[in-house]
Amino acid sequence: MKKLVLSAGLLVAAIAVMVPGASLYYESGSGNRCASCHEMQGLYDRWHNSSHRGVACEKCHGSAFTTDASFHMNNAHRAMEHLRGDLPEEIYLGNRYVQEMTDRCAVCHRQEYAAWQSGPHSASYARMFLDKAYNTKNKLMDDCLRCHGMHFEGGVRDLVAPADRVGPWRMLRAELTNAPSMPCLACHEMHREGSPLQKANLEGRLPGPSQEIVRPSLALFDRRTQQYVAVADLPLPAMVDGARPIRMSKDQRQALCYQCHAPVASMQVGSGDDRTGMGVHEGISCLVCHAQHGQTTRASCATCHPKMSNCGLDVERMDTTFLSPRGNHNVHWVKCGDCHVKGVPRRR
Repeated sequence: MKKLVLSAGLLVAAIAVMVPGASLYYESGSGNRCASCHEMQGLYDRWHNSSHRGVACEKCHGSAFTTDASFHMNNAHRAMEHLRGDLPEEIYLGNRYVQEMTDRCAVCHRQEYAAWQSGPHSASYARMFLDKAYNTKNKLMDDCLRCHGMHFEGGVRDLVAPADRVGPWRMLRAELTNAPSMPCLACHEMHREGSPLQKANLEGRLPGPSQEIVRPSLALFDRRTQQYVAVADLPLPAMVDGARPIRMSKDQRQALCYQCHAPVASMQVGSGDDRTGMGVHEGISCLVCHAQHGQTTRASCATCHPKMSNCGLDVERMDTTFLSPRGNHNVHWVKCGDCHVKGVPRRR
């Protein structure tokens, strides 16, 4: 019996040392040894050419010193699958690891993370899927996960019950109740090819038109194909007001916004979840008014307007939804004629 206990103890100790030891072996190769498993070669190549190529694998994916035992057990499980030849065609991050990655993004991108966390795009699964006002008018469906829960493995019936408009609704996956439904990896591909962001000193300063607008990582995670689509490959919609084509901003970043904040098939301004600028704001980009991560709009008027408008009035005090959600005029679509019902006066 003593020999059996001793043997079992030695086996447990060997496993306890082997798993983090293997992690140390791979970490010591600065990413090269991660690619010694051929299924990792494509991921390694993309990382090596990405804007994050200066960030070691373990900084985002965990290391031998990670205290989460399930992390090491998962690595051991994948190693066994590799030895058996049970290999996936493509390796993906599960939803659980996508959630953990969000916290690791915050280590380097503190300001962006704080802005995102305080804004609407950090809304939890419970906030999105247990909304009584929405659920009584719209039946939950799998397409909801296209924007709210892109990485979730399963359908909406695996996430929320009951699947009706009566309720009361409850989360079937309790661990996701307070988890963000739109994490960083919904809009950013960490291995997207690109150069690291450089500090522009006096010698390297670029003229305005040559300065970068879009970071290489900006991309949409497509739930159906489990692939990222670069923002440069996303289309800007051709919007219309009745039969009149709307003049669109050429800011390509908007193409990402439109994937979720989209009009219905008629492409009419204001239909569906569309907020395309019209009237006095036609032709400007979403990101002129909406801060990228926090979506704050406090400085949006001051960005373009002087203190007084052409009318001699403070634009921030005009009767629009910028001043109050109960304003008579939606700030996205307000026209001069909405207030000047007897005709627009000439510019002073």
